[in-house]
Order: sequence, then structure tokens, then C-alpha cells
Amino acid sequence: MKIYNFSAGPACLPGPVLNAASLASKQYKGTGMSLMEMSHRSKPVVELFEETSSLIKELLAIPKNYCVLWLQGGASTQFSMVPFNLLPDNGSADYIETGSWSTKAISECKKIGKVNVIASSKNGFFNFIPKNPRPNKESNYLHITSNNTIYGTQYKVYPEIRNYGASLIADMSSDILSKPIDISQFGLIYAGAQKNMGPAGVTLVIIREDLVGKGYRDIPTMMDYETHVKKESMFNTPPVFSVFVVNQMLKWIQDLGGLDSMAIINERKASKLYQEIDNNPLFISPVAFEDRSLMNVPFIFKDKMMNDNDFLRFCDKRGLKTLKGHRSIGGFRASIYNAMPEEGVDALIEAMKEYK
Repeated sequence: MKIYNFSAGPACLPGPVLNAASLASKQYKGTGMSLMEMSHRSKPVVELFEETSSLIKELLAIPKNYCVLWLQGGASTQFSMVPFNLLPDNGSADYIETGSWSTKAISECKKIGKVNVIASSKNGFFNFIPKNPRPNKESNYLHITSNNTIYGTQYKVYPEIRNYGASLIADMSSDILSKPIDISQFGLIYAGAQKNMGPAGVTLVIIREDLVGKGYRDIPTMMDYETHVKKESMFNTPPVFSVFVVNQMLKWIQDLGGLDSMAIINERKASKLYQEIDNNPLFISPVAFEDRSLMNVPFIFKDKMMNDNDFLRFCDKRGLKTLKGHRSIGGFRASIYNAMPEEGVDALIEAMKEYK
């Protein structure tokens, strides 16, 4: 029986990527050694990092005045690194609160400096994206979470704040590489790989050069972006094997036709699943229509007396795994990132019809 993993992260990976990872774990490029055994100073590993950075720059059309970093610590570490590096002692930062991860980012920034929560969907149980936020002209940056894995909302249009002289910062952990984006809109983008780009263990940071080395405060060496820019992500032993898997994922996307093709595929997958949710009398979507995520699709029973676990067991027997909704909202959640094949979405839709 074919298994489809709808986990919100770590998420499924394409077969070709897993096969390449299997081979590299045993022997890498005829060296007789596993990639996991090789020095990050060795020529094959240095070349791997150079190629991976080149691939991401090409796929995302990253302008030349941006640096690409491959770091550890996940997006949670970036919650602190961003204000450590970009928020002056007497400055302030704007945040838009759209879910659990943005709430955590706000909490970490408050430990370092002044935070203005300029918009929040908390009162609506995070089921929409706040519209027309008003940034503070004195703020140094505006932070958003582009896609919300738990509540299933996603920015379709990013806030435009360049006229304010501030930088737009985005946590794109769960929708990076799902569609083309205009990198020049952002001062910094960060993304944990384990949702839409590869395995856990590596975090992508794309930072505009003028934001590096601000020197606002004396911070730990590992928390300073300038440290990693100067050493090209090699200040300490980096997550080599995770970067290799990301490398293979980037090539897989490239082979599909790049981000334009990826966007079409993701739009098609999400559209057909939402159509079934809207047409099936058993289910409803709790998310505002215009803000529905293409990556994470939560849905619940229309009748609250129905048993979630019964449907989950029904799906599990059909190879449809990890569909349980987040504990904070219950119901179901289908995470349909880049690597989720369209036939997996079709299988879920068929199960929903059968259950009805």
C-alpha cells in the first residue's frame, strides 16, 4: 500500500531526493566515505555548499546585494537573531501576529527591545490575515510569518513598507520555494528546511548586505550574522548532510520547471482539496476564503458531535498518515508541501468522498 505523509513537518520528501540521500550516506562522489564522515573543509563539501547557494540564488532570482546563509537552530533561533542584529537599543520593531510562530517571535523580540504588534488575528482565532496594517515610521523593521502551519493562513500579498525606510522580515519556513517571490521586497528571509525544502537541521537565511554588521550591541559570536557571512556558513561545522538533501530538493524543483511550475502544481493541489471540503457536507474550512494556505489545509467536521478519530483511522487504513489537526484546534490538517504528490491529494479526496 502506498503511504502518503501529510505531516506539517518534518514533511515528506520526493523519492529521487531520498534515493540520492541514501547513496550519499554510504559513499559520496567516489570518495569511499559517507558524506556524513567528511570534513566541512574538504573540497567536495565546500563545492556542495557553493553549488547549493548558487541553486537557491537561481531559483529565487536573489539579487546580488543579498547573502545566503545555511545555519543551524531552526526558525526559533532566528526569532532572537533578527532583533539581536537588526534592532537598535533605542529602536522598535513592528510585528504582525498571525499564529503561534509569530507569537513566539514577538515574545523573543520583547526580551531584546521594543515591540509594536501593529495587527493581530488572535481574536479571530488566527483564521485570517490582517489587512492594511499601519507600520510605525520610527520602526526599524516589520516582521511577518508568511504562512501559518497550524491555522492554515497565508499571505497572498506582502505588506509594502519600503516607503517607510524600514525592512520587511519574513519567516517563510512553510512556504519557501512554493512559488516565485520578489526578494527585493525583503530585508531578510529565514526558513527552516524541514517543511518545504528538505530535512530538519538546516535553516536558510537570505539577508540584504546593508543589514549585516550593524553592531548595535555586543552579542554572542554565533548569533551574529556577520560571523556567518564572513565565513560563508563555515564558522563552525555546518549541517552538511541536511544541506546535501536541500541541494537535491532544489535540483528536483529545477527539473520540474522551477518555481513557476511549482506554483501551478501547488495551486492545483490545493484548489481541488478545498473544492472537496466546500462540497462535502461533512466538512468545513475554518479559514477565511481569501487567506487559505496552499501549503497547510485544516478542516473540521461540520457536526461537532462526529468523531475525529474515526475518520483518522479510516484514512490511516488507506495509507493516509498524520492528518490529525494541531492540538490547539483539533480536526484535521493536510500539509501538501512541494513534495506531496498530486496523487496523494487525490487519494485523500477519494477517502473523504467514501467516508461521506
